[in-house]
Amino acid sequence: MTDWRQNRIQSAINGTNPMVLAELSGGYAVLGDTQFLPGYCVLLPKMEVNSLNDLPLEERTRFLSDMTILGDAIITVCDPLRVNYDILGNTDHFLHAHVFPRYDTEPGDLLQKPVWLYSPNHWTDERYAYNATKHGALKQKLMRILNQEKV
Repeated sequence: MTDWRQNRIQSAINGTNPMVLAELSGGYAVLGDTQFLPGYCVLLPKMEVNSLNDLPLEERTRFLSDMTILGDAIITVCDPLRVNYDILGNTDHFLHAHVFPRYDTEPGDLLQKPVWLYSPNHWTDERYAYNATKHGALKQKLMRILNQEKV
């Protein structure tokens, strides 16, 4: 595989996904490609499936539990106003859960709306992209929390 983004789950499994924060019991916690909401993360399952319902019940339960553990880590590190959880599958046709910290500093009335209503450039513009220099300390703190170390 030349680009880990071509198969994010397989690259997490084989250790080539640089965004992986931790392997949890039911999935891989990864930092989001974009960080306009600092601490935005994604949970990937340990196997490639199309939807949550494709997982056996025990694995589904672990995945959902890990989603909240990831949310707890974001709360500890980022101190957001709240955390939003989203499992969609409309664009990327594989199971993954978005975990978005929400902040009272968000512009206008965006805090009262789904994060998907931010302008499209928030998802593609380089100024919002993960940058190791800018976001490396955040990534390390999340990794420590998820691996049960103290920040």
